[in-house]
Amino acid sequence: MALSWNEIKDRAMKFSKEWAGTSNEEADAKPFLVDFFNIFGIQQRRVSTFEHRVKKLGGKDGYIDLLYKGCILIEMKSLGKDLDKAYQQAIDYIAGLPDNHCPKYILICDFEKFRLYDLEENLPHNFDLKELVQNVQHFGFLIGYQKKTYKEQDPANIKAAELIGKLHDRLEEIGYSGHALEVYLVRILFCLFSEDTTIFNKFQFQEFIEYRTAEDGSDLASKLQELFQVLNTATDKRFKTLDEQLSEFPYINGKLFEEILPTASFDSKMRLALLECCYIDWSKISPAIFGSMFQSVMNPRERRNLGAHYTSEANILKLIKPLFLDELWTEFESIKGNKNKLPEFHKKLSKLKFLDPACGCGNFLVITYRELRLLEFEVLKALNKSGEKFLNISYILWIDVDQFNGIEIEEFPARIAEVAMWLIDHQMNLMVSSEFGQYFVRLPLKKSAKIVHADALETEWENIVSKNDLSFILGNPPFIGSKIMKQIQRDQIVKQFDNADGSGVLDYVTGWYIKAAKFIQDTKIKVGFVSTNSIVQGEQTSILWGQMLNKYKIKIHFAHRTFKWSNEAKGNAAVYCVIVGFANYDTNNKSIFEYEDIKGEDHEIKAKNINPYLVDAKDLLINKSSNPICNVPKMSFGNMPLDGGHLLLSDEEKNEFILKEPKSEKFINPLISAYEFLNGEKRWCLWLVGAEPSELKLLPNVLKRAEAVKKFRLDSVAPSTQKFAATPTLFRDRNQPETYILIPSTTSENRKYIPLGFFGKDDIANNSCHTVPNGNLFHFGILMSAMHMAWVKSVCGRLESRFRYSKDIVYNNYPWPENPTEKQIKAIETAAQKVLDARLEFPKSSLSDLYDPLTMPPVLIKAHNELDKAVDLAYRPQAFTSEANRMVFLFELYEKYTADLFTKEKPKKPNKKKES
Repeated sequence: MALSWNEIKDRAMKFSKEWAGTSNEEADAKPFLVDFFNIFGIQQRRVSTFEHRVKKLGGKDGYIDLLYKGCILIEMKSLGKDLDKAYQQAIDYIAGLPDNHCPKYILICDFEKFRLYDLEENLPHNFDLKELVQNVQHFGFLIGYQKKTYKEQDPANIKAAELIGKLHDRLEEIGYSGHALEVYLVRILFCLFSEDTTIFNKFQFQEFIEYRTAEDGSDLASKLQELFQVLNTATDKRFKTLDEQLSEFPYINGKLFEEILPTASFDSKMRLALLECCYIDWSKISPAIFGSMFQSVMNPRERRNLGAHYTSEANILKLIKPLFLDELWTEFESIKGNKNKLPEFHKKLSKLKFLDPACGCGNFLVITYRELRLLEFEVLKALNKSGEKFLNISYILWIDVDQFNGIEIEEFPARIAEVAMWLIDHQMNLMVSSEFGQYFVRLPLKKSAKIVHADALETEWENIVSKNDLSFILGNPPFIGSKIMKQIQRDQIVKQFDNADGSGVLDYVTGWYIKAAKFIQDTKIKVGFVSTNSIVQGEQTSILWGQMLNKYKIKIHFAHRTFKWSNEAKGNAAVYCVIVGFANYDTNNKSIFEYEDIKGEDHEIKAKNINPYLVDAKDLLINKSSNPICNVPKMSFGNMPLDGGHLLLSDEEKNEFILKEPKSEKFINPLISAYEFLNGEKRWCLWLVGAEPSELKLLPNVLKRAEAVKKFRLDSVAPSTQKFAATPTLFRDRNQPETYILIPSTTSENRKYIPLGFFGKDDIANNSCHTVPNGNLFHFGILMSAMHMAWVKSVCGRLESRFRYSKDIVYNNYPWPENPTEKQIKAIETAAQKVLDARLEFPKSSLSDLYDPLTMPPVLIKAHNELDKAVDLAYRPQAFTSEANRMVFLFELYEKYTADLFTKEKPKKPNKKKES
């Protein structure tokens, strides 16, 4: 077992006294170094590489005074010799070493002066023999105390995943697969971590393989099986004749090594692959990515892309800080000087219980546990301000892994989560050991996180942790959209929502929201989930939150508005998320975390109330409406061809078509889709509405295309498509007014305004657009305003992060100005025309160019600012100071308009017919 720092310092003091005043005649490197390593409890057998022979760059032989393979190279010199020259000599030696023997540190010493170099940081530490006690902590790496810096996509992590992956692939090739392979690799990974983090002695696992197994790998499997059995056997129950090296391994317990697995089989290459894994410094790999790394091991394509499974610590902290951590730190800061209150606070921390009902490999649980232990660490330091050492630190560490619970539908990640919790617990124990001078390790493992392998939506959470004991529910339930769910998953959601109308369109994550809401009734449990932003936008919002608010009396306590979920994965589809924290009781301390840039950092805004759209406004829901709540033109969809592309033409195809069939030109009209409209490109279609059959008979190429449309529709498996084969010359949908305002259905969230435009009956709006038939300048001005955009951002659905405009949710529910005056209407029309005029000043630029935030012309910006001002004044004389301010006003106006909607007359505005 590793020594405590107090024991190490006592030994260092004794060493300094014994070797002080050594003359050159008395100086002997070997006993000096044996005594030096004895300070750290490292046996001579394990540092027996004295006078290690090496080929220097010039081809000559050199002899390293001591090489501790993969760890430290020591070069001893006589008193007063040039240490700089000795350092360069050591560097030359390294060039002749194999990679797995290369040290991370160099120590140059002349029996009096010590110079320790950290080769990773190029950082030297200089001190004299008499100062060794004060500097002994710099040698913590010899016994596993490491500085830890974790990076999601660190090369060490990738290399580790690839090496374990090689072992995985070979075992799978020989037929060792499934559950047995998964458990086998978890055990090996635990051993690799253990020898680099003081659970085992340094290099203990590596040396067991090197010295106790044959080079051809023939006995490696049986030796590992023997080791696993030893790790699962209490020391006093082991055979008295047990191999000395095996007997030194500690008793682990924790059921990790309990199951009897089929015996594997190894060859020389597989043995070498395992040894290569040993050469990695596993102490530098965070348990937080332990599971992510392991998942990538199981899928060879993902080994260089660990981020695909890794939830970044930054994103986890976005959830746990407002959920509970900030509040606990605030409480600690207020009482850290009060020794009477600190023990009560410490006890409170030890009573907290957590549940992640979709825990995966345990990322959220691991980071939460680490943060709670860091807070406990500060409590202990505050209690120990006098500098008195605790008699036994095991008595003062009250937080343990059994406060944490998880549910995971896949067995393998569930087991990984359990192991990751043990590993982070051990790392936190090392930190405490270093501070208080006592080595502490929880071995044998007696407690564990309770990770249940089950379907969270089919499991009674009360059977896992009682709601009377539970403090917090947290995590990121599965990101599975409604359109790609399996039927069994859809059935689960409908069941959770008690067959409520519309529940069949909900995303999978909503099942966790509603189940948590049911579970926390009449408790003080707080919940925080990361979710796709679909649950707070579009049609899903009213269905989910209708039950959350009205049936289960849920109140939102904090929320992160839409941000980009970053997990460092290359080529990963963008996921745009929100975080929602809620409970079955209200609070005066509510916060909204807003993002100016969804890929950037958040800023906190205190709120009086947070409604389902994550806006500081009253709790209300925007339901689908088939008609506008105000007296404005009814919005329509564009025209859907459903033609297999046979009625559509590019610019080049159109010209060729007319050359072949000149009389067809009268039937070829511009097709305006969102893409062409925004990017200024041309596309055409055969618009045969009203065409005389006699004319069509004279157009064989047109008829050929019509025949292709008919075949396409008949070949469809959908009866709804097949029936349109009867009218192959026509688009499926035909909504073509005399004039209209065109609105792209999907547009970039980076634009301050959604570009709109005016068109006539000969411009065929595609189904990727919406139209406002006979819309005029007043309608155009309102829809192009900052006021309308605030509504869009809060209410409309999203496609990834892009706005997905809808008539039933966004347009039909939009609260237009209440009874604007003729003067206000005229001001809006005038300002709207200026926007159109400003666009015309740039005939070579597309709307995409004009509305790009970086290239938007000043004249257009000015025109929009004037339009915003005119629209704002139509709503109220006071200026709107922020977008949040606009939304509070609009929600209040919406509530006013929709109160007694069927008994009161709708708000009216003058019926203006003016068009652009």
